[in-house]
Amino acid sequence: MKTIIREAKPEDIPQIQIVRNSVKENTLSDPGLVTDKDCEEFLFQRGKGWVCEMEDQIVGFSIADLKENNIWALFVHPDFENLGIGRKLHDIMLDWYFEQNKDSVWLGTSPGTRAEIFYRKSGWKEAVPHGKGEIKFQMSSENWKNKKL
Repeated sequence: MKTIIREAKPEDIPQIQIVRNSVKENTLSDPGLVTDKDCEEFLFQRGKGWVCEMEDQIVGFSIADLKENNIWALFVHPDFENLGIGRKLHDIMLDWYFEQNKDSVWLGTSPGTRAEIFYRKSGWKEAVPHGKGEIKFQMSSENWKNKKL
């Protein structure tokens, strides 16, 4: 199957929402908490996003927020896990982020999840606790550059 990674477009938001609401970990307690308008703001005003397409279906996406120096989203549909999609989206997003900004970037994720393992393996460093029982990770420009070598 051909995999395409490209920048997100406004018309991708409905499929992005489907992927976001399909995940088994780091689920939203209320899918209405993240609106299409929120997605639009983070994708086109606060930062940038990317999607992974397979056969004209979006199966994963990532969004970086330059305003808060944050990774707002990185999700892959459960039917398409373990294919390297998350890694590709992660790497493209961080390359872009550090081209725009040399400040460290952070994200939060639930402990005991595959996401936690993924971020640790990707070189993210645990920072102070974040939110309600979330782990806060940080990535510096220097760490990312060294990870890529």
